[in-house]
Amino acid sequence: MKRYFNIILLVFTLTFSGISLNACKSSDQKEEKSAANDDDDHDEESTIAEVTQAQMDAVGIKLGSLEFKNLTANITVNGFLRVPNQNKADITALYGGVIKNLRVELGERVSKGQVVATIENPQFVQLQEEYITTASRITQAEQELSRQQELNEGNAGAKRNLQNASADLTTLRTRRASLRQQIMMMGINPDQVNDSNLRNVLNVTSPVSGIVSQVYGKVGSFVDVSSPIAEITDNSQLHLDLQIFEKDLPKIKVGQVVDFTLTNNPATVYKAKVFNIGSSFQNDSKTIAVHSTIQGDKTGLIDGMNITAALSIADVISMAVPDASIVEADGKFYIFVQVDTKEAEPHVHVEGEDHDDINDENDHEPEFSFEKIEVAKGVSYMGYTGITPAKEISKAAKIVISGGFFINAKLSDSGEEGHAH
Repeated sequence: MKRYFNIILLVFTLTFSGISLNACKSSDQKEEKSAANDDDDHDEESTIAEVTQAQMDAVGIKLGSLEFKNLTANITVNGFLRVPNQNKADITALYGGVIKNLRVELGERVSKGQVVATIENPQFVQLQEEYITTASRITQAEQELSRQQELNEGNAGAKRNLQNASADLTTLRTRRASLRQQIMMMGINPDQVNDSNLRNVLNVTSPVSGIVSQVYGKVGSFVDVSSPIAEITDNSQLHLDLQIFEKDLPKIKVGQVVDFTLTNNPATVYKAKVFNIGSSFQNDSKTIAVHSTIQGDKTGLIDGMNITAALSIADVISMAVPDASIVEADGKFYIFVQVDTKEAEPHVHVEGEDHDDINDENDHEPEFSFEKIEVAKGVSYMGYTGITPAKEISKAAKIVISGGFFINAKLSDSGEEGHAH
């Protein structure tokens, strides 16, 4: 009997132990499952970050809008700014002389016909003197011709003398006409030239309107027609000359829009439009000149400046953001889009609550919420990069264009704190 009792007790003990073991395993499995679920929840890192106004101001977070730009299929070329030859000129004196006054400075704007300098030369007086003398000799020659005609009509004079008188008068009249033109070119009215009005100083005027780009002469120096006093450039007619390689020439068409920046100042983007494509190579460079007219404001552009330009060879518009908007993390690229703004909730007083705690809660600022969205990068040009977002973004959405690294760091910190148990 005692033997049977021991057997029953043994079976009961083993059964109870099995139940307890199964219960422990079940409990452990539930804990493991719960822990796994927690880990899964943490693995799905939050994509929403909240930032206060104070943080935005401190870090320099700035908001902007999505833009749509033609960033695809561009070719980049070099070139320079050029004023057409008919819109720039050297100021020269038609007659040699010593500069007495110089009335312009480098960079000064002048008008066509404006006096820029005066020159002095005693020969100017001699030319006017000869003009007056020639006029007197013509009067005498006319009288001699008239006398020879009368003699010839009365058969009292030789026909040869009549012919000589006529030839002398013609020569003098031709000489006077020549002197008259020369005096007019000197800027003197021939009709006002007389014994008491002889001038030894001439005005030198500008042949075109524009900016004084060079000043060569100085007071006291001798100049002639081969020595320019100054150079005038009309920058309002500034053109853009692009240097296109032969392989790219088929991609260029008249009317194409050109975006360009100054090589030494890439911050400002200007626009031009192709109006003429050259038909010969430029020297030994194996490039063809493509001429473009500059559109819009030409402020800061000067003849001879080097530029870097981009020509669009495909009319494809892409969603684009400033380069600084894109944040790289773990080999992927993201932008941050504002989703909403949380206002501070009014505090409800509870009896016995510490007054300092109330003040702390009332100091809460509005929080700006930003969603982290993955994007695929496209072509980058002139500070912008084309993007393809992983999810649809409203065209009116506000995006972070500066300081996105701070928001990304804030998200990363939140994820690490969530994993710490």
